[in-house]
Amino acid sequence: MKTYNIHEAKTHLSRLIDQASKGEPFIIAKAGKPLVQVTPIDAPPKSKSRIGFLEGKFSVPDDFDTMHQEEIIRLFEGEED
Repeated sequence: MKTYNIHEAKTHLSRLIDQASKGEPFIIAKAGKPLVQVTPIDAPPKSKSRIGFLEGKFSVPDDFDTMHQEEIIRLFEGEED
C-alpha cells in the first residue's frame, strides 16, 4: 500500500480517490507518520424490487378496458344527456 504526504495527497486527491475506489487503498502521512488509510466503501445494498408489492391488495374487473365506454364516448364527442 502506497503512502503519500498530506501535500502530495491534496495535489493528487482526485486521482488517488479514483484509484482507491477501484480497490487500491492508500495511506496519508504527516512528517512520515501514517495518519489515515483511505479505502473504498462497499457499494450500498441495492433496494429491494417493488414489483408485485401490491399483489393481492386489489383486483381489476374483467371488463376494465370497456367499463363506462358509452359515457366516455359521449364525453369526448360532446353529446349531452
